[in-house]
Amino acid sequence: MKKPSMQISHRVKNIAEAMSIYINQLVYDLKRRGDDITTLSLGEAFFDIPMFDFKQLNFNAGYHYSDTQGVPALRKKIAEYYAKHYETEIDPVSELLISAGSKPVIFMAMQAVLNPGDEVLIHEPGWLSYQEQARLVDAVPGFIPYDCEVKNFHQYFSDKTRMVIINNPNNPAGRLYTESELLDLYQQARSRGIYVLVDEAYSDFVLDEYGEKFCSIAKVVPDKDGIILINSLSKNMGMSGWRVGYVVSTPALIQEILKLNQHLITCAPTILLYYMAHYFDDVIAVTLPQVRQVVEKRARVEKMIDDLGLSCLPGKCTFYFFLSLEDFPGTDMDFCLAMLLLNHVSVVPGSAYGKTTGRFVRVSIGAESEEKIYQALLSLKDLIRAKNFDPELANRKLEALGLRKFVQRISDESISSIHQENSRELVE
Repeated sequence: MKKPSMQISHRVKNIAEAMSIYINQLVYDLKRRGDDITTLSLGEAFFDIPMFDFKQLNFNAGYHYSDTQGVPALRKKIAEYYAKHYETEIDPVSELLISAGSKPVIFMAMQAVLNPGDEVLIHEPGWLSYQEQARLVDAVPGFIPYDCEVKNFHQYFSDKTRMVIINNPNNPAGRLYTESELLDLYQQARSRGIYVLVDEAYSDFVLDEYGEKFCSIAKVVPDKDGIILINSLSKNMGMSGWRVGYVVSTPALIQEILKLNQHLITCAPTILLYYMAHYFDDVIAVTLPQVRQVVEKRARVEKMIDDLGLSCLPGKCTFYFFLSLEDFPGTDMDFCLAMLLLNHVSVVPGSAYGKTTGRFVRVSIGAESEEKIYQALLSLKDLIRAKNFDPELANRKLEALGLRKFVQRISDESISSIHQENSRELVE
């Protein structure tokens, strides 16, 4: 008797790998082989952060569970930071929850407010996990093209739209949404019962002298009605490996997310919460000047890009550029694999960030020197302008090295076929 196939969830089959993590895993694999890679694919900046004395903490308590909403002292520090730097009032007792990174917090926020079949609209280019997390909660991701002005977002709303997501400032373009744009978007959405989720992970990567000023969505909507604010320690504080993120919303919604956090996470790592509560101001004193240096570095790299005659989407913030592939004769993945495997430069395919962004690549400048970045830009330009291109060269090298290909999202039609085949096998 033929054994029935073991089931894999349609929900998981229906999502793709994270392209940026796939590319970075190739980087790790190649570096372990001894290759020197110019890494322009990492979504973080490398700060010089000292290790403060753990002896000042109750280390034994760090071995155990702590407040599922996040230790009160750290919630208070975060609220004070928003008040001081962003002129935004947050009640740390009822409007803020800390968990193990911003990714699970975004996912839990979606779980808390969306039903199967609801639509989640993402303004492109949008961080690649938004759409896959929407699929994981059985919602339907939709996209607002990158060249659509905020005042026209409503043209993409439907009767099924229940959430619109923006990343402010934007990963990967560096675009900043103004206070008037945020208010306009909120009014369009709230009048239709649509949540506005704003991922503010790069909130400190904005300098006034470049004509930009960060505005939090919670300043625009003080009562938090209909908004979900996400942030973390990852980007602004250079601590992506610590996995500490938080959500701000109404007390009612925080209570619903709290239930999910209880069942999925319990609490963020206790010792890290104590550490950050105790040393929050010390870490900020070290990292904020380095954030400034990164943004100033971005301005210098932007000049390099302009001088080389390359083009990218407009933006002044973060440590990313969304670089145009112009008339490159292959796909964005072809381009990235060729750059990595043949030229030892890693960048991320633009198609990861939306439906209309396949003719771009994301370039991150947070982890390399300006000298290496300039040499990498020269290589990028050479490949973009190449007259002849054979994508099989990179694919053959990928295979020769024993490295796996990217796992694409399975189409809805294919999933339906798998479901029907599994059903037939079970009957037989």
